[in-house]
Amino acid sequence: MNEEDKLILVINPGSTSTKIGVYKNESEILCKGIEHSAEELSKYSKMLEQFEMRRDAVLDCLEENDIDRGQLSIIVARGGTLPPIDAGAVYVNDEMIKVIKSGALAEHASNLAALIGKNIADPLGIPVIIYDGVSTDELSEIAKISGMEAITRDSLTHALNTKAVARKVAAENHTRYENVNYIIAHLGGGITISLHKKGKMIDIISDDEGPFSPERAGRVPCRRLIELCYSGKYDYNTMRKMLRGKGGLVSYLGTNNAVEVEKRIKAGDEEAKLIYQAMAYQIAKGIGELNVVAKGKIDEVIITGGIAHSRMMTDWIKDYVSFIAPITIVPGENELESLALGGLRVVRGEEKAREYK
Repeated sequence: MNEEDKLILVINPGSTSTKIGVYKNESEILCKGIEHSAEELSKYSKMLEQFEMRRDAVLDCLEENDIDRGQLSIIVARGGTLPPIDAGAVYVNDEMIKVIKSGALAEHASNLAALIGKNIADPLGIPVIIYDGVSTDELSEIAKISGMEAITRDSLTHALNTKAVARKVAAENHTRYENVNYIIAHLGGGITISLHKKGKMIDIISDDEGPFSPERAGRVPCRRLIELCYSGKYDYNTMRKMLRGKGGLVSYLGTNNAVEVEKRIKAGDEEAKLIYQAMAYQIAKGIGELNVVAKGKIDEVIITGGIAHSRMMTDWIKDYVSFIAPITIVPGENELESLALGGLRVVRGEEKAREYK
C-alpha cells in the first residue's frame, strides 16, 4: 500500500473540545468533536494535566469508529503556543515535547496536540507534525512593540483557520490571498482577530489582549489586575484560571456555552443579553483597531469560528463594523481539513517538514 493511500489522523484540541479527523487522501473518513464540559475541565488546575484524559478520548473515538491505527501514515497535530515559528509543516520531536512540558508556554489547549500525537505515533513508527501553528509569526517589527521594554508582543493566534479561510474567500472572489487585505475575527472558546495583508499576517489581537470570550477574560485593566494579584486573596494558579478558563462568559454567567447564553437571552434574561452584547462590542472594537493599522484599506472583514454560527452575535458585530468593508461569515472551522491537507502534502513529498529547533 502506498503511503498516500493510508490514513491521516488529525488532532485539534480546543479550549472546550477535542476535534479529531481521519482522512484518506483528500477524503474525510471521520470527523468528530469530543466535547468537554466546564465541570469536567474544572478538575484540572493546569492545561497539561488534561493530557491523559484527552488522549484516552481520542483513542476511544478511533476504536468506537473502527479506525485501525496500523493504517495511519502520519499524524498531524495542531501547533501550540511555542516560541515563534514559520508557517507550514514542522516535525514534533523530543525538543518540542521538552519545550511544551516545561510549563513555560502560555496556557492553551493546542499545546496538548503534539503530546497526544507523539504518544500515539511513536509505537506505530510514523511521523507526527504540526502545521501553521498557533505561534506562526509574520508580525511586522512595529507590531511587536508592547509599550514595556521587558515584554515583546507575541504572535499567538488562530493562524491555521484564519489563513485557510483567507485563501478560501480569496478564491471565491477569483483572486489570491497574496493580493488582498483581510481582517479576520475567529470566534471560538478563545477569540483572536488578525490583519492579513498581501498574504502575510502582519498584526494580531491575541486572546489575552482583546475581546473576552466564552472562558477567557481578554484585555482587562492592568492596574486592577495587579491589585488582584497582590491582594493575598488568590494564588498564581487561581489568577491564571481567572484569565483563561474561568474568565469571560464563565466569569459572568457560569457557562462557556454560547448556545445556552442565547437561550437565556431569548427567555428574557437581561444580564445575559448585556454580557453577550459586550462580547460583540469588544470584538467590533478589535476589528476597528486593526482597520486603523491597514489605514482603512480593507477588502473584506471575515467572521469565522464556532460562534460565527450565531446570527445574533454576527448581526451585532456587523452593526458596528459594516462601514469598514464587506463582511463575509464563514461559520465553523476549516482546521481539520487544513491540517490534513498539510499532512498529505508532506506524505506526497510536495512539501518538506522542518525539524523543530
